[in-house]
Amino acid sequence: MKNIKVLGTGCANCKTTLKLIEDAAKTNGMAIALEKVEDLQQIMSYGVMSTPGVVIDGKVVHAGGVPDRSKIEGWLASPD
Repeated sequence: MKNIKVLGTGCANCKTTLKLIEDAAKTNGMAIALEKVEDLQQIMSYGVMSTPGVVIDGKVVHAGGVPDRSKIEGWLASPD
């Protein structure tokens, strides 16, 4: 199971990213642990300066703007 964090203070792009990840996981029948991180100190601890940021298993894979669905599906499909 992948541990995924969406970093952002609650903007529309952050909510969209969270929903896209949920939908992609559900469509592909994948179990994920999805967490929304809104604490600015935590977000900055990952070195993310523009949100939304996406962290998978402790590694930042995206920062700034809404990732497209094919990119998200690629993250989910990659081995742990």
